[in-house]
Amino acid sequence: MNAENTENAENARDTPAAGRSTGRSAGRTKIAVVTGAGSGIGRAVSVELLRAGWSVALAGRRAAALEATAALVPEGTCLAVRTDVSRPEEVTALFDAVRDRFGRLDLLFNNAGTFGPGGVPFEELPYDAWRHVVDTNLNGAFLCAQGAYRQMKEQDPRGGRIINNGSVSAHTPRPLSAPYTATKHALTGLTKSLSLDGRAYGIAVGQIDIGNAATDMTARMRTGALQANGETAPEPVMDVADVARTVRHMAELPLEANVQFATVLATAMPYVGRG
Repeated sequence: MNAENTENAENARDTPAAGRSTGRSAGRTKIAVVTGAGSGIGRAVSVELLRAGWSVALAGRRAAALEATAALVPEGTCLAVRTDVSRPEEVTALFDAVRDRFGRLDLLFNNAGTFGPGGVPFEELPYDAWRHVVDTNLNGAFLCAQGAYRQMKEQDPRGGRIINNGSVSAHTPRPLSAPYTATKHALTGLTKSLSLDGRAYGIAVGQIDIGNAATDMTARMRTGALQANGETAPEPVMDVADVARTVRHMAELPLEANVQFATVLATAMPYVGRG
């Protein structure tokens, strides 16, 4: 659900890349939870993992959108769980459902997020709007990571992987994006802390920072986005399938290896040197 990120799962590849793992280890299907799975990057990553042989719990606020994601891969093993990640009780129910259905968890892709109101000057930003972005992007990521961490620590064999969707706004802001940018910077701190704390339990934690994946939410980038100099200009985008394959590569590494931070962006977007 990122303004820097998002959709078109139809572009994901039908078959695993040559020489890659298919998501199975010693005959066992790997299990993933993907939040924000009803659209955009979450949908693309879910489809990529399912086509690679993973089982995926699809989490999101809209049940119909989750079912639409599941329908893209009829042969896949899916569990759709309507979840508002900002609500602790719904996150608990999500991970309980995953444990009951699959028995373990190998991956959390912490992807759910919102940009918040666009074009609002900071001094005019309503507190409720700020709080909504913080609750979704940061508190939701915390709750889901905590649920995954608890399960990964207790299961046998122990361990697993968490990949947080950070966005290039974790490094450099767009104009008028204080809530989104603040939460994405905070998410980087959460990634680092969890990566350190997870070492004792075989839990690998990394972050992918994405810029201008071609989705419904980034359609405006192609027609005109506000730049740091005050001008509005169109921006290049990239195929969301390239993001999905990057997440899959990170997910399928052995737990002895970790991509701590990866930045995947449209090559010519105004990011390096922004402002």
